[in-house]
Amino acid sequence: MPSPKPKTVQTMKPATAAKKLGVLLSATPAEFQAGVVSRDELNEMQSTPPAWLADLRRNGPHPKQVIAAKLRVSTSGLIRGGITGPLTTAEIDELKAENPPWLERERTIHAEARKEALRLKQR
Repeated sequence: MPSPKPKTVQTMKPATAAKKLGVLLSATPAEFQAGVVSRDELNEMQSTPPAWLADLRRNGPHPKQVIAAKLRVSTSGLIRGGITGPLTTAEIDELKAENPPWLERERTIHAEARKEALRLKQR
């Protein structure tokens, strides 16, 4: 009977880990950007985030996927609205307060697209 293989540690590039954590890679600490992240380390960061991660999630700058979710629009809608770079939480809150016409329009489009996707899924 063959002996069991030793368990290999799964690792990922910092860019992949940052995306999974919902943060902007360029805003992470240098040691995070320079190394590799194991699956166990990622799980640990998700369950008990270090101070820098909690701060980034709270204040930003945020990647476009997070911005889109906070504004309730698609990432394409962000681009159509002229948002191409990262934003902080304060900037996102300011946009929500201003509620420019493009944001209203993109929210409507996004809501309709979600309704249609749900309708098709329920078939």
